[in-house]
Amino acid sequence: MNTTQSTQGTPREPAVWPSLQAADAPALIDFLVDTVGFLRTAVYEDGGLVAHAQLDWPEGGGIMLGSHKPDADPSTWCQQPGTFGAYVVTDRVDELYAHLVDAGVKVLREIADQPYGSREFAILDPEGNKWSFGTYRGEPRP
Repeated sequence: MNTTQSTQGTPREPAVWPSLQAADAPALIDFLVDTVGFLRTAVYEDGGLVAHAQLDWPEGGGIMLGSHKPDADPSTWCQQPGTFGAYVVTDRVDELYAHLVDAGVKVLREIADQPYGSREFAILDPEGNKWSFGTYRGEPRP
């Protein structure tokens, strides 16, 4: 079976799903949805913690996140909150920047045109994760 197709044979783009954990996952989800603009696609709770959340970016792609469990076995999928960074592609970079500045979000890097053709900026979320937003879609595949 071709790994770029689902079992129904429908072509599908390969996907990478960055994941992170948060000390206060519900608050981070609210920030990313209500302030930044991600879509709350799925949130599954277990014992008062977020076991799994899927947040989709309206222009494509998405992230997965859950509650940090400090007592988890270190050999499991456990990540320290505030250690995540991501680059998010958007065609609305100026609009998003203005919205986030108006919302009082901490800007790490002001919006600017880059020598490689992107227009981008970076912010810090309430957990300390770094998010860069820009127009750069990557180089064409050979």
